[in-house]
Amino acid sequence: MLNSRHTPRVVVVGAGIGGLVSALVLAHRGLDVTLIESAATPGGKIRQVQVDGVGIDSGPTVFTMRWVLDQMLQEMGTSLAEILKLENIGVLARHAWDGSPQTLDLLSDTERSADAIAAFSSPQEARRFLGFCKQARKLYDTLEKPYIRSERPDLLSMVGDLGLQGMATLTGLGPFASLWRSLGSHFHDPRLQQLFGRYATYCGSSPWSAPATLMLVAQVELDGVWSVSGGMFEVAKALAQLGEKWGVKPRYSQACARILTQNGQVSGVQLESGEMLDADHVIFNGDVAALAQGLLGPAVQPNFQAVPATNRSLSAFTLSMHAESSGFPMVRHNVFFNQNYQREFDDIFQHRRLPEQGTVYVCAQDRSDDGLAQPGLERLLCLVNAPADGDTHSFNSSEIHACETSSLALMRRCGLEIKASPQQVVRTLPQDFARLFPGSGGALYGQATHGWMSAFARPSSRSKVPGLYTAGGSVHPGPGVPMAAMSGRLAAATLMADLGLTKSSRRVVISGGMSTR
Repeated sequence: MLNSRHTPRVVVVGAGIGGLVSALVLAHRGLDVTLIESAATPGGKIRQVQVDGVGIDSGPTVFTMRWVLDQMLQEMGTSLAEILKLENIGVLARHAWDGSPQTLDLLSDTERSADAIAAFSSPQEARRFLGFCKQARKLYDTLEKPYIRSERPDLLSMVGDLGLQGMATLTGLGPFASLWRSLGSHFHDPRLQQLFGRYATYCGSSPWSAPATLMLVAQVELDGVWSVSGGMFEVAKALAQLGEKWGVKPRYSQACARILTQNGQVSGVQLESGEMLDADHVIFNGDVAALAQGLLGPAVQPNFQAVPATNRSLSAFTLSMHAESSGFPMVRHNVFFNQNYQREFDDIFQHRRLPEQGTVYVCAQDRSDDGLAQPGLERLLCLVNAPADGDTHSFNSSEIHACETSSLALMRRCGLEIKASPQQVVRTLPQDFARLFPGSGGALYGQATHGWMSAFARPSSRSKVPGLYTAGGSVHPGPGVPMAAMSGRLAAATLMADLGLTKSSRRVVISGGMSTR
């Protein structure tokens, strides 16, 4: 615990997963932490939408890399198992293709997945899958400490962290090619190339432009996927409650209007109500594009670089539904693929429009590996990728209707029928996400991960403004619940290193052994 005549005051702006984690870590270390959030509840993109009287997870739906939070909680004398009810998922996702009666389950057990691929495609493809998994694991093990656990690297520091052996491993894996091209060397069946190419969308990117390093997502899923009892919102709620236990002072429904500086250094924040909060340090857990656009005031704006709209990651068109389904035997996570995959991403990134025929992801939140426990209405989130132009273009009713109709038709051709009345559906579009997350334009993953140099493009936790730190999915190490949580840990660790509360080194690295499998 901190022992000082002046306890450093920290204001964390934004109660998304990154902000919740950094606030918790700093409060646990004895700092004076106030958490500001414009919404009435914590969570940020981990959001629930009320539909027909029930709460439906309408943000992240997959919980992976639990070691990121478990290692942090261990230092506080607790664990995820103590604050949440988690269930390991055996069927990672069930996949269907337009025009094909076949489905393919990807399983947490690699050998069983290989058997499923052999039956779905061929024994040769099953062997190629096992080779792909071996390469993905090697890539993940190479990059976990120097990239995921560490403050944002540049090219030179990356080479230094990896060493000659690590660089030889990395270059031997071909990370400078696109993910799509790399997958083409692994799989001969275009459906499998399409399935694993979807990992690019986990970072809001196109498989044709994303680097091959994103194949490590395969290892992340094979290390374990969990469902959270009560929904993903329970993760945010549990971390917020634990933060309050350690002294975090939450201020919900109070938006931050600007970040204040004095003599070039952070001095506090001003709320939209006009109230001033003095602070020695501020952690901004929002899209850093908001800072570059001056949405948090002119004092910090020049220190952040704007992201062109064409460089933004994917947005989405979602349907949150309390509905009745029939036909297709859904599990918790389901993917319905279109026939022309490249056209989907050309529509989004080149033509900046809703895809004429997009891949549809469906999270059936009341289902397990065995399907639905009891018949009746169930909670469904249907998601189609979309361009992040929500601040410059509002999709009209005809565009929305065309996308929704084609998505439902795709699922119907795969055997899934969904019946819902108007009051059982809530639609969320890029313009809605743009309003929810200022500065983003609706982008859900910050900057698109396009090109191998994109690994060095995201901002670091330490900004150019003394006393100002950044966290969240738009900064290093990237988007998604575990990565955003790691960004919160890195922001807290960087701040503590700057205060001299931890041993300083060339770059801040989150300690702890290799993630367990």
